[in-house]
Amino acid sequence: MSRGPLEDENPDRLYTVTGGRSRAEEADLDLVTLIVSEADPSAGRQSEHVRILRLGRHPTSVVELASELGLPVSVIRILVTDLLQAGLVSARHPTAVGPGTDLPELEFLKKVLVGLHNL
Repeated sequence: MSRGPLEDENPDRLYTVTGGRSRAEEADLDLVTLIVSEADPSAGRQSEHVRILRLGRHPTSVVELASELGLPVSVIRILVTDLLQAGLVSARHPTAVGPGTDLPELEFLKKVLVGLHNL
């Protein structure tokens, strides 16, 4: 059995990346929260922050950032919180369907489902 990338990760490195923090102060960052860059990376920034800012040029979820950077989600939350507090990124939560939203008719959805099953 081969070891995955997280099993090979040095805990000391993660401690250094987060500045010794183990929890993000921003509690509203879930796996599907979309992160969008509001500024370009500047010189002297931590390399992980730079990568998040570059990936965030297009809305990117927290879990996608974790995958791209090869870091645990908990570490990504801490790094994104740093960028949020600096005003360099914004976080957008997926919106739920609310009242008054135009949804397709139930019969239409059933026909689509039947059509997909027939493929």
